[in-house]
Amino acid sequence: MALKVELRPGEKLLVGNCVITNSDQRTRLFIEGQAPILREKDILTAATADTPAKAVYLAIQIMYVEGDVEKLTKSYFELINEMVRAAPSTLTYVDAINNEILTGDLYKALRAAKKLIAYEGELLGNAATGGNGIPEDRTTDCGP
Repeated sequence: MALKVELRPGEKLLVGNCVITNSDQRTRLFIEGQAPILREKDILTAATADTPAKAVYLAIQIMYVEGDVEKLTKSYFELINEMVRAAPSTLTYVDAINNEILTGDLYKALRAAKKLIAYEGELLGNAATGGNGIPEDRTTDCGP
């Protein structure tokens, strides 16, 4: 079954190592095969990976696009170990990401990493407002 992707005017899409830029009108593509695919909104660069969770996402993104988990394994584990030491409440999110990587589903690992980024934002928001740094009802489950 083909993946259906609808692109807004000017939107970019990464397919494998190629960037596709849509023209000035809405486009619908049907993609078949086993290439890594990311929408522009889901792509981070070294410049935009400005927090620990985003750095984790970037490492997984590179693994996904290049199809090479081994290449960044050491760097990835250094990043997550630092994160868990600094914020132990992130362990549930990190475990979910690791499970997806271990099963070979890097796209799902990216989705789990987005949840980690959102949680990190909550932690940073609480720290900025003087909270305890742990968002309510988020320490034991990283559900939807």
